[in-house]
Amino acid sequence: MCASKAAQPNQQTGQYRADGDGAKIIKKVVRNRAGQLEVHLDGQDAPVADARVARCFPWSLGDSYVSIRDKDGKELALLKTLDELDPSSRTIVQQELRDKIFNPKIRSIRSYKNEFEVISITAETDRGEVTFQIRSRDDVRVLSDKRALFRDADGNTYELTDLNQLDPTSRRRIRNYF
Repeated sequence: MCASKAAQPNQQTGQYRADGDGAKIIKKVVRNRAGQLEVHLDGQDAPVADARVARCFPWSLGDSYVSIRDKDGKELALLKTLDELDPSSRTIVQQELRDKIFNPKIRSIRSYKNEFEVISITAETDRGEVTFQIRSRDDVRVLSDKRALFRDADGNTYELTDLNQLDPTSRRRIRNYF
């Protein structure tokens, strides 16, 4: 399921609707009284409660290819861009992505240890100091000659936005991934 174009407001109702390619049409996304995401789909009377959002590949495009899923993980819609949503729904989905998806930006590498083929990295991030473990090069996705994502054993992602912005010691510690 993938919407093929950015939503346009309906001339009569003013609603934004992501149309295209057999995708379910999201009329709106709101928070219910319990604070859960609730997705209203075209042609469906009852909203889907306790919905989830997930970023899809490519990771380098943070606000593109966002999957909207039900509580069981079944995809309801895949948004090519968040522009497919009305402004209010877009804001709610952006907040959910920011709050629920742990993706700190690495500012420096405090320590780097390789023990028993598990690499432990302690890093200063925009969300404080964190220690995480990676098991292989497969846990590091190089996005460019200076940008990479590290995925730990719990599935959390840590982003290095610019290798050249790190101090020389930090660069030396992770240079072999580039």
